[in-house]
Amino acid sequence: MRLARDGFPSIGGLLFMIVGAWFFSRPVALFLLLPLAFVVWFFRDPERVAPADPSVWVSPADGKVVEIERTYHPFVGEVTKVGVFMSPLDVHVNRAPTVGTVAHLEYVPGKKWLAFAPKASEENERLYLGLETEQGRTMMVQIAGLLARRIVCRAPKGTPLARGQRYGMIKLGSKVDLYLPNSVSPAVTLGQKVRAGETPIGVVNG
Repeated sequence: MRLARDGFPSIGGLLFMIVGAWFFSRPVALFLLLPLAFVVWFFRDPERVAPADPSVWVSPADGKVVEIERTYHPFVGEVTKVGVFMSPLDVHVNRAPTVGTVAHLEYVPGKKWLAFAPKASEENERLYLGLETEQGRTMMVQIAGLLARRIVCRAPKGTPLARGQRYGMIKLGSKVDLYLPNSVSPAVTLGQKVRAGETPIGVVNG
């Protein structure tokens, strides 16, 4: 099973603790296998295959669709926002919904409300990543939730991203908003479960 590289320090630290504890208290070492198993499971990074149709945009995150509404941001203008909530048990690696080039990055410090709460999109710590695409400008917003401790984005400005390509993750429960340009219609419904890089979340109009 592939693991996200962002988990290597945590996994390595726990392995070091387990090896050290083994020589002093084997029950403690065995107990530490439980958090190690959770951390390995949390940082899993399975391969995904996007639909063959290039007009289909894919979900940027695993989880459940909790919002579909109109919103505005200066980089994209007035667009449709699709919010995906990731529970601690979901895969937390984030992927590009379509082909594009990173043209906007903006980090906003903030609170840590429950990520599925509507106000989380406007008040929580978050990172905006905007793409220039053939269908217009789009944006993914990584939003820290109540348990989230770090937002990771590995795509600086100028980075070309392929559809379904990994670009970052959020550690522990969190949310990702996708801003669909007006040339792309939502292809999901509220409450629907989605998988990053695989589930259609939008389709190019006509």
